[in-house]
Amino acid sequence: MNLRFVFIIVLLVTGCKPSEKRQVLFNGRDLTGWDTYIAPPSDSVPPPGINNDPNQVFSVVKEDGEAALHVSGETYGGISTQQEFENYHLTLQFKWGKNKIPSFKDRKRDSGLLYHAVGPHGVDARSWMRSQEFQIQEGDCGDYWGVAGGVFDIPATKNEKSEYVYDVNGTLMTFKESGEAGRRCWKKSDAEKPTGEWNTVELYCHGDSSMHVINGMVVMKLYHSRQSDNGNETPLTKGKIQLQSEGCEIFYRAITLERIDEIPTTY
Repeated sequence: MNLRFVFIIVLLVTGCKPSEKRQVLFNGRDLTGWDTYIAPPSDSVPPPGINNDPNQVFSVVKEDGEAALHVSGETYGGISTQQEFENYHLTLQFKWGKNKIPSFKDRKRDSGLLYHAVGPHGVDARSWMRSQEFQIQEGDCGDYWGVAGGVFDIPATKNEKSEYVYDVNGTLMTFKESGEAGRRCWKKSDAEKPTGEWNTVELYCHGDSSMHVINGMVVMKLYHSRQSDNGNETPLTKGKIQLQSEGCEIFYRAITLERIDEIPTTY
């Protein structure tokens, strides 16, 4: 029997389409499927709205011979998927550029992968949506930061700098803006490549749990994702994916998402 015919029969029986599990989120040609948002310079200035980016803070370029999403970093803001996602394995690559805004002259290069992003734009630093952050920052890739009400429970221990660091055998602690531990948890170890080289980021999300992976190394596991509104916490298990513009030039490429039934127990 013709193999193509067999494949079609399988699709009809299972109801499964080849594109249902894996999606290419960045087509390499334009920003189809994404919305841009640029932060106003102050609270007194009205926000420019969605997809109003006259200075092309977000654009498509060729970098190292391949299509890449270029984030200039010149203005704070974010580029977010138009779709919401849940139960997925997201993969992307990033590489730092050379440019920084003046206030970052002596600071680490900074950006971020925001996931489970919900609600209006600009609720954090006039720039970003409520979300959970997979930190992308020189030396700190994989850290957790709760954005505008994001809350996670993470096993952690305190180091000599009084920082809470992910520890698989540590005490399960709540990280949120108003909590005792604050809203940042440092990743376990440094798996980044030298600045200027491409790094691979993997994010696993299933149910209310997540896992942060840098260049093949698991650097954090997170549990009980939720959001806080005036002390009332509710689940936060799906949303858009948003990439930050945060004062520093960065390139992203090979952005894909695959549906999953569970987070891998071994890696």
